[in-house]
Amino acid sequence: MVIVGPILLALAIAWAMLRNRATRGDVKHTEEATRRRYDQQDKEDKARENGGVA
Repeated sequence: MVIVGPILLALAIAWAMLRNRATRGDVKHTEEATRRRYDQQDKEDKARENGGVA
C-alpha cells in the first residue's frame, strides 16, 4: 500500500491535468468575451463621467 498509494495519486493527478487543459478555441473565446466585457464597462464608465450621456 505504501507503494501503490503514491502511484495511484500520481495517476489521478496526471489524468486530472490532461482532462482540464484548455484548447486554443476555449482560450480565444475567453479572451474575446473578456475584451467585450472590458469595452462594455469602459463605455458605461465614460457615460457615467459625462453625466449619463453615452
